[in-house]
Amino acid sequence: MQFDLNKFITAAKKPFTASFSFDLSGYDWPGYQVPAPVAGTIAVTRTPQGAEIALNAEAAVKAECARCLAPVQETYQIAQQYTVRPVDLEDPDFELPLDEDGLLDVEELVYQEIVLAVPRVLLCSPDCLGLCPICGKRKAAGCTCQPAGEAAPADARLSILKQLLS
Repeated sequence: MQFDLNKFITAAKKPFTASFSFDLSGYDWPGYQVPAPVAGTIAVTRTPQGAEIALNAEAAVKAECARCLAPVQETYQIAQQYTVRPVDLEDPDFELPLDEDGLLDVEELVYQEIVLAVPRVLLCSPDCLGLCPICGKRKAAGCTCQPAGEAAPADARLSILKQLLS
């Protein structure tokens, strides 16, 4: 979906509102997937200084827990406001994704906002214990390989580091 911000700022008489649903499953996501279409709305209002943009979207994210590899499914709400002035449209470092014709790429904007909204480390729960270093099972599933208070056995591959430190 493309939106001509320059034309809107110079000639719009009334606000613009649109609903969208984007299939972003083919995008390159950093460690997770967005398998379902992302739905939302964009509203653009003309102001004396330029335009105000309100973006609202909802994205379902699937991933694996960073500690125990259990499936994680979360829904993220995106609600962003942007102020655009005519001079911003000519700035090469403008924060909104404009194409070479100065059109706002709403799909790319939604993608960028999802990447910013989703944490870099996704966990199945904040208190996830992870995997047992001995048997590889999830600690939350009741692994009893390591009694509480005892140190885990040293990994033989790391013995060279112990020699270097002594």
